[in-house]
Amino acid sequence: MNISNTQNLPGKKGIAIVTGASAGLGAVYADRLAGRGYDLILVARRADRLEAMSQRLRTKHGIEVKILVANLTERKDLERIITEISANPNITLLVNNAGNATLAPAPSLNDEQIDAMHKLNVDALVGLSQVALRKFLERDSGTIINVGSVLSFQTIGLSAVYSGTKGYVLNFTRGLQIAAEGTNVKVQLVLPASTATELWDLSGVPLANLNQSSVMTAEHCVDAALAGLDQGEAVTLPSVENKQLWDAFEAARTNLFAATQTGKPASRYAVESA
Repeated sequence: MNISNTQNLPGKKGIAIVTGASAGLGAVYADRLAGRGYDLILVARRADRLEAMSQRLRTKHGIEVKILVANLTERKDLERIITEISANPNITLLVNNAGNATLAPAPSLNDEQIDAMHKLNVDALVGLSQVALRKFLERDSGTIINVGSVLSFQTIGLSAVYSGTKGYVLNFTRGLQIAAEGTNVKVQLVLPASTATELWDLSGVPLANLNQSSVMTAEHCVDAALAGLDQGEAVTLPSVENKQLWDAFEAARTNLFAATQTGKPASRYAVESA
């Protein structure tokens, strides 16, 4: 069966493309979306893991799976995935999950570590989101899920650069949501807190060092995120019980911005003339 021609078959929802699909949240997204009737395009660097996963998902869910081995920090690989999204009209959902983290005080990070975070967390996500949004708006249907982090709105001593990249994801995704207003295109921002994935050990902060009571499983995180998507949430914080906390944060941000819209210095900055 040609994966490019499955959208109109009974029970099929088109194709979901998932980045960072070989482990962690991406692997769970792939499984859950396959269970919802999507065929899949799985993107990651590790061919062996992608192949094993594709075989497992085909057997478990009876879906079609295409694997694209790519390092999204490499421009040529990113362009291949951008072309795939642009050329395949049956892609109906994009999960921008791939991410990179090196958690250390900013002065200790080298240029390569900083560049890797920017290229994957920002450049790849923006490039894929832009082409997907254009295609989805043309058809007036489709879904983009951008995986950010609670460190997008909070910085700790080890996360200056990582928080900066995730802050970009937060504001960029909110802008995409404005661009999609009044259409049938959905854009969801997911902001996980500590989640049990390989990213921690790769980041330089071992998962074992965290307070385990604050660590969510990848399965619970994705299931909560998809429940939020089903409920129409623009922003989903899987671990936050009181949704009003986000509402208050948004209201404070909006009020603060409104307060900036004056051409006069605040009175506390007034300088008495001689």
